[in-house]
Amino acid sequence: MTDLGAVVRQWIEDDPDPATQAELRDLDESDLASRFAGALTFGTAGLRGPVQAGPSGMNVAVVTRATHGVAQYLSRHHVPGSEVVVGRDARHGSAEFAVAAAEVLAAAGFRVTLLPDPAPTPVLAFATRSRGAVAGIQVTASHNPAADNGYKVYLDGGAQLVSPADREIEEFIRQAPGASSIARTPVAPTSDPVITQYLDRVAQRVPERPSHAGLRIALTPMHGVGGPVAVEALRSSGFTDVHTVTSQFDADPDFPTVTFPNPEEPGAADQVLALAAEVDAALAIALDPDADRCAIGVRGPNGVRMLTGDETGAVIADRILRSAPAGSLVASTIVSSSLLSALAPARGARYRRTLTGFKWLVRAGDGLVYAYEEAIGHCVDPDAVRDKDGISAAVLLAHIAADLAEEGRTILDVLDDLDREFGARVGTQVSRRVTDLSEIGDMMTRLRSAPPTTLAGATVTVRDLNTPDTELRTDAVELTSERFRVIVRPSGTEPKLKAYLEVVEPVATAEDLAPARTRAADTLESLADFARSL
Repeated sequence: MTDLGAVVRQWIEDDPDPATQAELRDLDESDLASRFAGALTFGTAGLRGPVQAGPSGMNVAVVTRATHGVAQYLSRHHVPGSEVVVGRDARHGSAEFAVAAAEVLAAAGFRVTLLPDPAPTPVLAFATRSRGAVAGIQVTASHNPAADNGYKVYLDGGAQLVSPADREIEEFIRQAPGASSIARTPVAPTSDPVITQYLDRVAQRVPERPSHAGLRIALTPMHGVGGPVAVEALRSSGFTDVHTVTSQFDADPDFPTVTFPNPEEPGAADQVLALAAEVDAALAIALDPDADRCAIGVRGPNGVRMLTGDETGAVIADRILRSAPAGSLVASTIVSSSLLSALAPARGARYRRTLTGFKWLVRAGDGLVYAYEEAIGHCVDPDAVRDKDGISAAVLLAHIAADLAEEGRTILDVLDDLDREFGARVGTQVSRRVTDLSEIGDMMTRLRSAPPTTLAGATVTVRDLNTPDTELRTDAVELTSERFRVIVRPSGTEPKLKAYLEVVEPVATAEDLAPARTRAADTLESLADFARSL
């Protein structure tokens, strides 16, 4: 049996940070047992967890050992002196973690470009690709609660790492020595205009149009790092009438006005919606804290309402495909709306369905012009940013809204057109947050062992996606009928079980649109009742 006391003493001795050493010394045996029950492991492209001392948290010691593992992997696959870009958001610990990562990489012989200030994750992804770096590391926990931080890894080409690289790195981390014995070499932050180069690319992709200056926009970066960059990106593209949520504009690691700083969470976008109503904005934009996700609200007959990620994805895809070369590729994930699979061939394009996560979406195939996932993630410029990018998506959406305004139309009119063409689609997500992660496995086991045979009055086909013969193998169960689909899976980044629901109701005539949506909504509520009962 492992001697917990000896393990703790050794960790403290190896911890280079006096603050986390002291934190561990003050914990009782029960808390220590919890902290040392397991180490953070590589999940969605890296690490994510609470900022706390010990191997199960995000701290300087964990980041140092993780970076040592990354350096060992990169040394095996790339020539000495190759470049690595390191960036960070403004969360608790981000500055210290970024410095630790940069210094470990420098000591390992890499040429490190350390971004000098907190910056959006898409800027790091862009810099990694545009500079030809062999890797990029962004210290961020994206939209997680304030107590968390994370460590996101991009490999050459600027895409998130996938297997087997993640497994190789994890093995190197397991073999890493104590953090205090890992060499570190000081790194001066770069003076290169990385953010300016990113903004130039955004402006190049969607050039300024003087007629768009009149579109009034309300924007919030939700206490994150995207505010100044987003405002400048919009201004450079001709949008000068931008109003920001003052209480949420400056980066604040405590996120004082939102419990979960995710525009998808109920209530998170309330302040930007209120601002949009106050200033009579045509478009509301909400970025998550590291600005890789973008949610929008659109003015309609009953005020401004937030669109779902699937609705936004459909609008962007329709816009891009109307001018993209024939045979271009678009992609979405297994939990996103099925609309893209119908829209793409109707616009002369190809479609690919992938597993969840942009590490898979950006690898969908040659000719990729757009990829999205329902969790308000949009990759609108795969040649430059091979990840979701909330800022470039926001600029494109502003142009779409401005173009439509010149025609006396709105984004809601586009959604009406798409529903008439491809069927009225309604969807939602039902999440079951848990405190004990074992509950998620129990719920998935129950569903697999006794799946329903009917839902919402229809016979369902059940497909377990976690079987060896499944092309897109993942821990999920898919339930389908002719007019709806339910996918149940554990979250990859949060302690949740998620159910993704979609109903498609044929629209017989133009006048049938509203009744079709009502029929679809009734079916959706029945499916939601099932999801809540899991």
